[in-house]
Amino acid sequence: MTSGDAIPFKKMNGLGNEIVMVDLRGCARVFSEEEARAIAADPRTHFDQLMVLHDPRSPRTDAFVRIYNIDGSAAGACGNGTRCIAWAVAQETGRRDFRFETSSGVLQTHVESIDDITVDMGEPRFRWDEIPLAEPFHDTRRIELQIGPIDNPVLHSPSVVNVGNPHAVFWVDDLDAYDLGRFGPLLETHPIFPERANISLAQVTSPSALKVRTWERGAGLTKACGSAACAAAVCAARTGRTGRMVTVTLPGGMLHIEWTAANRILMRGPARLEYEGLLDPELFVKTPA
Repeated sequence: MTSGDAIPFKKMNGLGNEIVMVDLRGCARVFSEEEARAIAADPRTHFDQLMVLHDPRSPRTDAFVRIYNIDGSAAGACGNGTRCIAWAVAQETGRRDFRFETSSGVLQTHVESIDDITVDMGEPRFRWDEIPLAEPFHDTRRIELQIGPIDNPVLHSPSVVNVGNPHAVFWVDDLDAYDLGRFGPLLETHPIFPERANISLAQVTSPSALKVRTWERGAGLTKACGSAACAAAVCAARTGRTGRMVTVTLPGGMLHIEWTAANRILMRGPARLEYEGLLDPELFVKTPA
């Protein structure tokens, strides 16, 4: 592919999380933040995350993947998007196992079927400076952060973790009792999170089940956030709320999460292809190369 060629895309979704996949392997082109925002603004290619495949950087990997949020900012991981690209590449190659490198590390995937795709999301990071937070906290299972009146906060004391991206998980008794669309933007950009954060509400429904809603950093409310499901599952187990294998119900459907004894997070769920097309050349006319 040369810089003047039409660029194919696949519009996909992972539990309703809107994904656009573009394969730029064999091409030196890199999308700018402005170009990513232009792609997101086109109704045909609107996305929560844009997954762009580039030539591998490391041995024994299949691609280096740049991940863009809807605002053009970079994301370090996207579990739903990784399931989507794994299924798409499996259809092209006939293989089942892949290794995709992102800015946060290498994600291993296994495609059993379109409804059963596993992503090894790596090891959770709990240290305050790895999440990162703006100030030290000895115990990140519960940090001092609240929104609302000091004597009667609306949300408070989240668990925090990095699962490729920073995450804060607030424990609630009823997901529907909170306006996450109102509180999410305030908490995402709170000074305690120097790189912003994904903000989740999590409700424990049994020792092996959670319900989760997420305001995604750089994307807003989405039907599903795979890394947030992983974050909530790990934090639930770490705080004794559940075991290490849980089913996480998101607005778009269910994911199965296991935090293994080897300290790896395995996420299993489906992917869907909606349609394919070519990116509109007009998207790039007014944006820098």
